[in-house]
Amino acid sequence: MNIVLTNDDGIHSQGLKTLEKSLQTKHDVWVLAPDTERSAASHSITIHNPMRIKKIGDRSWACGGTPADCSILALLGVVPVKPDLVISGINRGPNLGTDIIYSGTVAAARQAAFMGYPGIAVSLNTYTEPFYFDPVADFVAKNIDSLVKLWHPDHFVNINAPNDAAGYKGVRITHPSRRIYHDKLARFEAPDGNDYYFLYGSEIDAQVETGSDWEAVSGGCMSVSPVFLHPINHAEDLAYRTMEFAI
Repeated sequence: MNIVLTNDDGIHSQGLKTLEKSLQTKHDVWVLAPDTERSAASHSITIHNPMRIKKIGDRSWACGGTPADCSILALLGVVPVKPDLVISGINRGPNLGTDIIYSGTVAAARQAAFMGYPGIAVSLNTYTEPFYFDPVADFVAKNIDSLVKLWHPDHFVNINAPNDAAGYKGVRITHPSRRIYHDKLARFEAPDGNDYYFLYGSEIDAQVETGSDWEAVSGGCMSVSPVFLHPINHAEDLAYRTMEFAI
C-alpha cells in the first residue's frame, strides 16, 4: 500500500520515525508532517496564507502548516502517488476521549476520512521518557490490512497504547471517554506594561466508563476506537423537539 504518515509532534519526532521504519518493510511510505510541533492545533487549516513545503528526503516533506493541512496537501497532490490511507502519529501523549477535539494528531486522521481515505491516529499514553514506540508501531504494522478492510467513509480510527515495553494485555474496541481537565491560569505583569497569561494544570482525569478508551489503556490494553465523523444527538434532541420556541 501507499501510506502517508503525518503527526503533530513535527517531522523529526521519534514516534513518526519508528512508525515509518516499521511500515516501510512491506509498504511504500511517504511522510508529510509539520516542520515544528503543532500539538493542540485541533482541526485548524490554513486558508489565507501559502504553506511552505520543504523536501527533506526522497519521500518526505516538512510542511509549514498544521497536521490537517498536511493531510490535505498529501491527498491533493504533494505526494506523487495515490495514497491508500493516512496514519497520524505515533504521538507523544494520549489522545483519549474528548482530547480528540483538541488534538492535531487526530485532526490529520479525521481530515483524511473527510476526503474519502482511511484515517488512523496513533498515540502513546505518556508525556515523559522513556517512550516505548516499538510495540505500538509493531501493532499497527501487523494489523494495517485489517484496519483498512474495516474502514468505511463515515469514520476514522483512534488508537491509544499503554507505554509498556513488554507489549499489551489485549486489544479492546472502545468509545471515547469523557476527560476531566484541571486547567488553571497564571497571570504575569510584564515590564512592558502588558499582562501575560499562561495556561497550566495537573494530570488529566477521566470519568470511569465501561468500554471507554481510558478504561482500556489504564488497564494495560490497546484501545481501538472507531469515531464517527458526524455527531449524532441520539435521544438528547427529544427534549428540544417538544419545546415551543418563540419566533
